Amino acid sequence: MSYSTADSLPPVTLDDVRGAQKMLTGVARVTAMEGSRHLSQLVGAPVHFKCENLQRTGSFKLRGAYVRIAGLLPEERAAGVVAASAGNHAQGVALASSLLGVRSTVFMPKGAPLPKISATRDYGAEVRLHGQVVDETLAAAQEYAAETGAVFIHPFDHSDIIAGQGTVGLEILEQCPEVRTIVVGIGGGGLAAGIATAVKALRPDVRIVGVQAAGAAAYPPSLAAGRPVAVDNPATMADGIKVGRPGDVPFRIIGDLVDEVRTVTEDELATALLLCLERAKLVVEPAGASPVAALLSDPGAFEGPVVAVLSGGNVDPVLLQRVLRHGMAAQGRYLAVRLRLTDRPGALATLLGVLSVVDANVLDVGHVRTDPRLGLTEAEVELHLETKGTAHCAEVGQALREAGYTVIG
Repeated sequence: MSYSTADSLPPVTLDDVRGAQKMLTGVARVTAMEGSRHLSQLVGAPVHFKCENLQRTGSFKLRGAYVRIAGLLPEERAAGVVAASAGNHAQGVALASSLLGVRSTVFMPKGAPLPKISATRDYGAEVRLHGQVVDETLAAAQEYAAETGAVFIHPFDHSDIIAGQGTVGLEILEQCPEVRTIVVGIGGGGLAAGIATAVKALRPDVRIVGVQAAGAAAYPPSLAAGRPVAVDNPATMADGIKVGRPGDVPFRIIGDLVDEVRTVTEDELATALLLCLERAKLVVEPAGASPVAALLSDPGAFEGPVVAVLSGGNVDPVLLQRVLRHGMAAQGRYLAVRLRLTDRPGALATLLGVLSVVDANVLDVGHVRTDPRLGLTEAEVELHLETKGTAHCAEVGQALREAGYTVIG
């Protein structure tokens, strides 16, 4: 299975996925299937997590990368491989190449998180930082391939990649043979296309639901148009599915085999990530939490048993901190307010007394005393509060207003 361009690639078949599964024996882990009591209660049927966040390198990407590189001709291996990625694909290519004894070069954006850069190097790749966004990094990698003869390893637009990712689908059927619905995040489409290829061949009755971040949802307009359509300036915290244009090869498969593509908001992604951490004790990146976000947003729409594919767990600690705070705010468990008060001794203590009465926990306090918007005797205070839900947030706001404070944000 080695082809040079997307246009020349044949359809991916069940036999291709089964061949990939044999190739990956002893290389990729058969990741765990964990039940979720909380989601099962919401959906009204069993919900399971397919934990690809616990895969080697922290995501499913190793599967496709290994199959693709293992399928290269000897002279192609000798030339080495090159890839472009902000994280998961980079690590999958780096480890797969090391296991197969192939030299790898990975281009990453200059702003890529340091833990992902370090991990990619530790897996054996030469890392080159280029560009500020992935599109610039991708162009640099393709230019390098043209200059050196290295084989470019696309993250999703190749039949070998899709066959490798499809092994997730085979494992789902083995671990949960009664499954009725599989929910999986979609970026370029390699994982969803692979799972759909394997599952629909064996169980055409299983419903496959893809999930995209609303700010980077290229598949709904593409499916409506009948061809891949690019989305300008995709924007989402879920960098693992932040892809502006579907891949040609996965697009054809998803159009034929995936039953539905849904979108989720940033608030829903943050809430889902928080649920995975608190309820399932699983560290999942925003892209990996997208199927959970879909289940939370419309639990009655999914026939069970349901398997949600947690595609990856490589979340930057700085982003994790921001996302968790965002998720808490979306649930009404974190509240930031700005208000004005008279700048005199004891004013802050009086304000904190009001908050104490309504049982709001103060996490942080910031003061502004010099600002053209403020009067000579005024100060602006920003409070970060731990709260107990949306009703409690409303109670806090009402108590502040009744105490005579002007809440400005």
